[in-house]
Amino acid sequence: TRALAGVDVGEKFASRLAERRGLTPAQIRTAVKFARLAGDACSDSAEALIENKGFDDVTVADIAARAGFSVGAVYSRFHDTIGVLHCLQDRFVEEAHLTTDVTLDPDRWDGAGIDEIVGELVAFLVQIYREGGGVLRELLVHTRSEPQMVERKERLAAHVSDRLCALLLPRAERIRHPDPATAVAFGLRFVLATLEQAILFGEGGIHGIPASDEKLAAELTRAFLGYLGVEGWPATAS
Repeated sequence: TRALAGVDVGEKFASRLAERRGLTPAQIRTAVKFARLAGDACSDSAEALIENKGFDDVTVADIAARAGFSVGAVYSRFHDTIGVLHCLQDRFVEEAHLTTDVTLDPDRWDGAGIDEIVGELVAFLVQIYREGGGVLRELLVHTRSEPQMVERKERLAAHVSDRLCALLLPRAERIRHPDPATAVAFGLRFVLATLEQAILFGEGGIHGIPASDEKLAAELTRAFLGYLGVEGWPATAS
């Protein structure tokens, strides 16, 4: 799986944190492994199939065949196909909570400025959404009709927002927005919504959305910092 969505992404970011904040890659990997205890072969198989085929074309029989279990055993795990999405979202949320706590720990960013923190976070989120691909898209689409999934999504968004506020508000002397807490929370929502459209729904390069991930991260960072009113932002494009 991924770190908010996958281990590969988490390991890349862990290396950067190891260099800049004293957090070792092993610490990130250990944390993610604990978060993955809720996962199993059925969930892994379901995730791979959804990534490749899309949720609507995946059956319980497909999951059973890939995982090497009987159809009855898979039904006992998921109950129905919507149950597959509930299990995958639950696993994603657990990993996301843990990764958020580790990567946004204020002690890890001692001495860093707001622009550095926001730039690192946005680049990380772009990687997560790119790696998450089809599974995140299917979770997003089906969340709207499932109250429990809506609640999990909102709980995660609130947690990430709270941790980001805890990291940025002690630096509020650089934020000129009249309500820094609201600005941080709303700015994060803006970033996440843009990533959903640009990456999950393939709108990068149209309607004014940058086509490359690097450019997308740079423009989202500029927009977020400009909205916060951080001195010197929005900076002119290089």
